[in-house]
Amino acid sequence: MKLKKDNFTWLSVLTLIIFTAPIILGYLWLFISTFSERTYGLKPVDINGNFGGLTLKNWAFLGEPDIWLITANTFLMATFLTMGVLLISSLAGYALSRVNFKGRKTFLSMTLILHAFPSVTLLIAIYFVLRFISGIPFLGMLFGYNTIGGVVLVSIALQLPLGIWLMKGFFDGVSWDLERAALIDGCSRWRCWWQIMIPQIKPGLAALSIFSFMTGWSSFLIPYTFLTKGNKAVLSTYLNAMMSSDTVSIQYGVLAAIGLFQLIPILLFYSFTQKYLMKIFSGGSHGGV
Repeated sequence: MKLKKDNFTWLSVLTLIIFTAPIILGYLWLFISTFSERTYGLKPVDINGNFGGLTLKNWAFLGEPDIWLITANTFLMATFLTMGVLLISSLAGYALSRVNFKGRKTFLSMTLILHAFPSVTLLIAIYFVLRFISGIPFLGMLFGYNTIGGVVLVSIALQLPLGIWLMKGFFDGVSWDLERAALIDGCSRWRCWWQIMIPQIKPGLAALSIFSFMTGWSSFLIPYTFLTKGNKAVLSTYLNAMMSSDTVSIQYGVLAAIGLFQLIPILLFYSFTQKYLMKIFSGGSHGGV
């Protein structure tokens, strides 16, 4: 019996290695390319094709002010996206989990349907909404077309269906007795949400914040569509501009270095917080209508 179990384990590991090998090799090539003049497969070579050619010149972009402005734009977008999704999702999730109001089931169903819509189908409609906001005094400068705030606003809206369902699932897992005891003692709904319920779902909040930050950090389609000025670019659109330039030849070593630079915060973030991310697939999936 034990032999069969060991064989199954080894077979599972072997299958996992086979399916993940292309991804691992891709990341390995990315890492080698950033420190090489050229590569031949996974082998670094110099301009004559001989083994070697190791260099740090691909990382010279770190000395340019533009890259830090673009990194700051990316960080701001990911941070405000995370804060907005957490605040609205936790409030809506609590109401949907604990308050029985008219239209609750319909709202939940519609939220799920919205999550199924690919964002690309909404781009034209979102464009007109952002152009309309641009015409509103003061508000247009913060959340209109071609502003970081506008892109954050759109990204929050697209992330909310998932966030609301996750938060509802975590709130469903909190005992009613705890909340009833607080309400009987005179606690208001608002105070109950903040002081009683929020501390009970900290793992869920951590999981959603990590997921939202990673989504905002690597977001491409929305910033690419609604940010047209160079000083508003984020890392993903900056990489795309380098690849699609007609006047300058593509420097794959520099391209790989910027790609790895973009990946570093995500890898570090994931390494330290992966146990919270796994909560999405446990505590956050138990909610029902």
